Amino acid sequence: MKNIIHRTLFFIALISTNTYLAGSTGKRTQFNTLRIYQIMVEAFQNGDSSRNYEKGYGPSDHQGDIKGITEALPYIKKLGMNALWLTPIFDSAKGSGPDLRLESTGYFCRDYFSIDPAFGTLADARQLVNRAHDMGIYVFFDGVFGHHKGEVKPSPTGKLPTGPNNPVKYPGSLEFYKEVATYWIDELGIDGWRLDQAYQVPVQYWRQIRQAVEAKCEQRRQAGEKWGTLGYMVAEIWSSADNISQQGYGPKDAPGLLSAFDFPLRYNLVQALAIEENGFGRQPAYVLNAGFNNFKKYPPQAIANLMIGNHDLVRFGDLLQRGGFGGPDNPQYWQRHRLAFSFLTAFTGPITIYYNEEIGAEVPGFAARVTENCVDFDLCDDHVARTAGRISNLNENEQALYDYLSRLMTMRAQHQALWNGERTNLAAGEFIYADLKSTATENILFILNTGKNEATFKINTVNLPSSKAHDLISQEVISKKGPNLEFKIAGLSSRFFLIKN
Repeated sequence: MKNIIHRTLFFIALISTNTYLAGSTGKRTQFNTLRIYQIMVEAFQNGDSSRNYEKGYGPSDHQGDIKGITEALPYIKKLGMNALWLTPIFDSAKGSGPDLRLESTGYFCRDYFSIDPAFGTLADARQLVNRAHDMGIYVFFDGVFGHHKGEVKPSPTGKLPTGPNNPVKYPGSLEFYKEVATYWIDELGIDGWRLDQAYQVPVQYWRQIRQAVEAKCEQRRQAGEKWGTLGYMVAEIWSSADNISQQGYGPKDAPGLLSAFDFPLRYNLVQALAIEENGFGRQPAYVLNAGFNNFKKYPPQAIANLMIGNHDLVRFGDLLQRGGFGGPDNPQYWQRHRLAFSFLTAFTGPITIYYNEEIGAEVPGFAARVTENCVDFDLCDDHVARTAGRISNLNENEQALYDYLSRLMTMRAQHQALWNGERTNLAAGEFIYADLKSTATENILFILNTGKNEATFKINTVNLPSSKAHDLISQEVISKKGPNLEFKIAGLSSRFFLIKN
């Protein structure tokens, strides 16, 4: 039986309760354009067989390096991504610690001003950044400014962090990390930082580090540099909206950081389409709208960055199987990936794709092991997603999903309403979710159907700017019937309509 959903739009009445307002100028507009591709360096691609870590967490062969990433840039560009985030590539003094697996992650380094020889050379890093820039791709390094391996080498000006190694002490470590943050912008022209465990740095010192980065970027801009001028900094605070606000964004009159990953909304997304790592899921579509309520807890400067997964989370494909939605041999597996990508596409703010989500990556058999002791087979939830990267020899389903995401990213880049528009929720029911995304020049209707059956979505056109809708993917044009526009949405699918005359 078809689900019939009838919604009448009273546009002005909805704005006050269901709209997340996004600025249209300055840093917000720049940052909202970002379509970031995250790479776990030690796992992704082997471009230099003489450089690797013998061990690591997760199921890869731990032979990833900088040259491998450089070789993958055309694949990333074709996907439609315009930014690259690398897990830390600074020198971890390989073999000098008790756990080589931890060193291979890069998150406990000793020399913040040198490239890890197991990943490559400074020349390799420079080539990667330059080639990415030539292709119009920003490059973000991973900043671990709250902990280190111990016995850290001094900065070029002789500074050192203070206190213990995990966490370090502030304000004593402030000048050292300000130097780290600005050094690589000048040395390689990087475009910003992802900030690991950002809660370890008191928010008032994030404010000072950010200001140092912004000053360096402005200096380069004034000198005529094109790159190394963005200064995007995004916090990892894996916590509640309240904690993200307090520990990352800070108060509106003394802001700390301007952007943070939106873990709460990510969990709502996974609840609606798959199942959480802890087994909670199979929720109605309306949890997606409920997730935006957290935005009320953020200060005005907040620029949320939405993702599906990362190197510390279980891959979406494995969460689908853990939730009983089937594996790669089930069409639903690929349909639900498409739904997740479409939700990201319609999100106002920067978005991040974890490598190989675009081909529906999974770890075969992992979902069935959820009740076992993960240590016994060395695959735990917090590192199972660190699989060996694949960029070629894709099967039919993998290629189709890659191509679909590429089309979505191209569409997102072409339509500011998707990445920078005001969001007005029009429907949030058991299966149907619908938003109107609006700027001064365009309006796009995004409809998501999480049910298995076709649904009909009707909307009164009296307060719409037009009585016609143009499907941005299929090119179908829909005209009103009586007072309504009527949309057919296949099961487990989404549609994007440009509302125009």
